[in-house]
Amino acid sequence: MYNMSICTIKFSTNILQPRMVVARLKNGSVGIGHCTKVPRNANMEKLQHGYLFPEIERHEVMHLEKYPHANIIDLGIGDTTEPLPTIVTTSMVDFVHGLSTRKGYKGYGPEQGEKALRKEITDVFYKDLGIKPTEVFVSDGAQCDITRLQLLMGPNLKIAVQDPSFPAYIDSSVIIGRAGEFVDKAGKYKNIEYMKCGPQTNFFPDLSTTSRPDIIFFCSPNNPTGHAATRKQLEQLVDFAKVNGSIIIFDSAYSAYITDDSPKSIFEIPGAREVAIEVSSFSKFAGFTGVRLGWTVIPEELLYSNGFPVVHDFNRIVCTCFNGASNIAQAGGLACLSSKGFRAVKSLAAYYMENARILVNALGSLGLTVYGGKNAPYVWVHFPGSKSWNVFAEILEKTHMITVPGSGFGPGGEEYIRISAFGPRQSIIEASQRLKHLLYQEDN
Repeated sequence: MYNMSICTIKFSTNILQPRMVVARLKNGSVGIGHCTKVPRNANMEKLQHGYLFPEIERHEVMHLEKYPHANIIDLGIGDTTEPLPTIVTTSMVDFVHGLSTRKGYKGYGPEQGEKALRKEITDVFYKDLGIKPTEVFVSDGAQCDITRLQLLMGPNLKIAVQDPSFPAYIDSSVIIGRAGEFVDKAGKYKNIEYMKCGPQTNFFPDLSTTSRPDIIFFCSPNNPTGHAATRKQLEQLVDFAKVNGSIIIFDSAYSAYITDDSPKSIFEIPGAREVAIEVSSFSKFAGFTGVRLGWTVIPEELLYSNGFPVVHDFNRIVCTCFNGASNIAQAGGLACLSSKGFRAVKSLAAYYMENARILVNALGSLGLTVYGGKNAPYVWVHFPGSKSWNVFAEILEKTHMITVPGSGFGPGGEEYIRISAFGPRQSIIEASQRLKHLLYQEDN
């Protein structure tokens, strides 16, 4: 009756990757589908397990199945929790109401973003840095722009990333075909340069031993360590890029949390306009994780090896792959950058940084080595000699708390746990107490 080959897809209880097997038709308990002749993207097969944060969510679901009445405190993914300022939501509501009127209705907007918002971004974040509104591309978030930049650059380039760093840089490089094979023993992809950025090097790579990359992904303040690169460090990075003819993709998503004199933009560094792209976001500084709004800056002086401006190609990518950020979100973004709105969103950042201070003090009082929490809402905790997934599992099992295993950010994070300071104040205080109780028990 059935002459065609049949494939079933079974999802293991241990990993998120599908396992393809040939099977006979049975009852409806297993999903059954027709195998086409289209092969799976080989690059997708190179991805290691599931993407970090959905994998953590899977562990949370399993934990709740085991402990259905547990009061879980989620300090993992780093999602904002505090309500948006009224001035911001009122602006979006007014815009929405306008859409129901003949005068206020708007359809498609410019793919690059509304002119007013592009100008406000330059005025607020890049004043006196020479950035033009035409060099700013408004988007639906920094992570989406990272993928668009990967598409822009193509597969036959070598990249370098901080180790540890935000996993999207590596995973998107794998998908685009730039990473090469995964080396299990090293925990690295063959064609990616992992620039070790641990406390022993003041969280900055030793560029004298770094081989020449085409693209350098660099996040400051760094996610997960919370370290903000100093001016001297960024000057070294820009010089390195110039000497090697490389392009820096600088992620400044957490720059609003910087409290010292560390640069908030790569374009504060002389010469950066010739070698750098900057990606940033409203998500963490304005609480727009669900609203979705970000931007990318590509200076006109940034050129390919043949002299063609990078900004022109990125404009083509945006116009081909994107219809522009939501005009409702952009209305909210404009409100965030007004004088009153900016003060309001800065108070949100101050709230989360106070949370970070509470966590740092609590963990430090237990004798743990703690980094971060000064220029970013993340706390990077060292557990010498431990496997990070084991520490994650023990904390979850014994305290009902979600953290992030450091190895998810690269091999350099193996002995670390990242704890997010995004959360209601009472949850942060309760989390500190639970961790103190757990570690006190283990010491006794």
